[in-house]
Amino acid sequence: MNQHIPHQAKTSPSEARFAYVKELLVRLLQTPSPTGDTSAIIQLLNEECTSLGLKTRLNRKGGLLIDVQGEDTSKRRFITGHVDTLGAMVKEILPSGRLRLHKIGGYAWNTITGEYCGVRTQGGALITGTAMLHNTSVHVYSDVEKTTAANDNIEIVLDAKVTTADETRALGVAVGDFVHFDPRVQLTDTGFIKSRHLDDKASVAIIVGLLREFLETRTVLPYNLTVLISNNEEIGYGGNSNIPEDTVEYLAVDMGAIGDGQTTDEYCVSICAKDGSGPYHLGLRRHLTALAVDNQLKYAVDIYPNYSSDASAAIRAGADIVHGLIGPGVAHSHAYERTHTEALDNTYRLLRAYLLSSTLQA
Repeated sequence: MNQHIPHQAKTSPSEARFAYVKELLVRLLQTPSPTGDTSAIIQLLNEECTSLGLKTRLNRKGGLLIDVQGEDTSKRRFITGHVDTLGAMVKEILPSGRLRLHKIGGYAWNTITGEYCGVRTQGGALITGTAMLHNTSVHVYSDVEKTTAANDNIEIVLDAKVTTADETRALGVAVGDFVHFDPRVQLTDTGFIKSRHLDDKASVAIIVGLLREFLETRTVLPYNLTVLISNNEEIGYGGNSNIPEDTVEYLAVDMGAIGDGQTTDEYCVSICAKDGSGPYHLGLRRHLTALAVDNQLKYAVDIYPNYSSDASAAIRAGADIVHGLIGPGVAHSHAYERTHTEALDNTYRLLRAYLLSSTLQA
């Protein structure tokens, strides 16, 4: 298994661009960014985009906006990807010196048991630890097999010599400190990418990689484009603001959910017809599907019952837009996730075809 992208002596322009997407994705995955504590990753992306020659600005919520002028400056497309991830916050310092958590984002407690993590203190120190069930040891607790992970029995065991709450506080740990989980990034020789937080750092790497290609090839888009790298999607309001008045279409580039009853897999680009917020715009969905067919992409159309996106957040906020949702198929969402480079490639190519198309739905 390769944890780093191997150097390739000879690559075509397309291979080099895709190598950049994977390299950027690894950097993003290795940068902690639980919702509410995203300044480091936004700074990383701002510096990256500025170095490429892109025009950037920050909104007051801390998200990153990128503006690209198109041929027709009277109409605009707006796309989003989000870099905030699931995480936690210290809710309580227990008498044992261990920590009780409160979740940030929607995940099941059993998906973090045994996971390495880091606690960022008010003073900026990073203290590592492990998320564990209180009664983990089978040699002591006979009921371990019957125990369900819950908010009252998951504890952070710090990698520090502490046995009391006061000793933990002396390290600088306090209620409200952010907790991030180790992504455990792996790129396999068979093309799989395994990591926490592929939702939605995979799509953000695709977006930035595509913008880099447009700059390198001096491609002029048919319409103005604004990209929002949002940082509050996991709690529901990342993409509900900063939408210019001339925006016609709004496309969220997130992830495709995989599971029983779904047609999406780890090799395709998923086009969402409906999620928990309701149907996405039919005309835009049909346009995206036609582009996937014309470009001979592997794609799937699906419904995500327990899902919403930055695009649906914009609709709820009252934006008068055409909205859609696409993304690479990602398995085991909101746990230790997995996708394949083919899914990234299909998503990249569909997004490119969409942004170069001259058809607008309104």
